Amino acid sequence: MKLYISADIEGVAGVVHSEHTTRDGKEHDRARLLMTEEVNACVRGALEAGVTEIVVNDSHGTMRNLIPEQLHPEAELISGSPKKLAMVEGLDETYDGAVFLGYHTKKGDFGLLNHTFNGKVVRSIKVNGKEYGEFGLNALVAGFFNVPVICVSGCDRLEGEARKLIPSIYTATVKQTINQFTAKSVHPKKAQEMIQTQTKAAWENRKNIPPFKIDGPVVIEMSFNTTGFAENAAILPIVEQIDPSTVTFEAKNIIDGYRFIRSLIMIAS
Repeated sequence: MKLYISADIEGVAGVVHSEHTTRDGKEHDRARLLMTEEVNACVRGALEAGVTEIVVNDSHGTMRNLIPEQLHPEAELISGSPKKLAMVEGLDETYDGAVFLGYHTKKGDFGLLNHTFNGKVVRSIKVNGKEYGEFGLNALVAGFFNVPVICVSGCDRLEGEARKLIPSIYTATVKQTINQFTAKSVHPKKAQEMIQTQTKAAWENRKNIPPFKIDGPVVIEMSFNTTGFAENAAILPIVEQIDPSTVTFEAKNIIDGYRFIRSLIMIAS
């Protein structure tokens, strides 16, 4: 029984500012510890439910945030970048379920620290005409491998975004959004208890949570924060610039589409 964990940081209890989330932030080390402890709580819940193999992918920024020596010893860690599948690196059809920890809403939505992949570069990403944030795009990758996303943690607004896509998903809502840079968080210990409980319950009921899927070829539309970013992205032959800040391209499936998205963000910036 195999569980995949994708761990971001913006949705961690107590994290509200770039000083928590950026590598040189004054409070980044504290946030890293809180992030690691939330992952450990998820691991404990999974083990209680009978999971036998757990892989954690560090999915934030440099992807070198989780503290290895403080990580639960039953978890294996994927860290570092670049990664072909970025926030869902290593995920494949051998997993029985996935949990997304510390996630946030898509850029432009209400929600603490909202952005999509790179807030300085990306304005929005649409797949077949529907806009998705990191949660939705990563869930689509999981769905390609028939892996259900069974639980997510983050703020109250992220819970709403997730439930629109996967109504039966389990959630650990560890903070309430006040505005983009302010939230009311539960105590970290309580947040960890919530995550542990919800992970266990989600695993035990995972067969009632379907994979979030999109079949066949996809048309992807990316809007950038400047015309220059869009012009840089349009250098690739597969990309068509359809207005000053927006490009579009087609991919044979969501995996290829996701990899193009990540590559275009790097090229654009």
